[in-house]
Amino acid sequence: MKTQDILPVVLSIVVIILVAVFEKHNRLFAALTATMPLGAPLALWIVYSANNGDKAVMSEFSLNLLLGLLPTLAFLVAVWFAARAGMKLGPMILTGYGVWGVGAAILYLLRSTLGLR
Repeated sequence: MKTQDILPVVLSIVVIILVAVFEKHNRLFAALTATMPLGAPLALWIVYSANNGDKAVMSEFSLNLLLGLLPTLAFLVAVWFAARAGMKLGPMILTGYGVWGVGAAILYLLRSTLGLR
């Protein structure tokens, strides 16, 4: 098994444990830990390795990562509104993913307009 296959799983477990520990002491720090960039650096590493660090590929992929944050931000805003509305956890998360899905679909449909592949 390759390091790039194992590392995301190990990091995910560490983050879950840290969030559980920090949540009892400082909710802001727990939230910062939960949202810290883990997937993006791993994805950058994989794409960089697969393309021998090609500048054009890395630039395009980095832009795609940046644009991919928009649906994720919309997910979090939707979850926040759902929590304020008093929804339970399941419906909150489903609402967030519904909004994320719409945002991801819009981004996908606009890819040629934005010059993305």
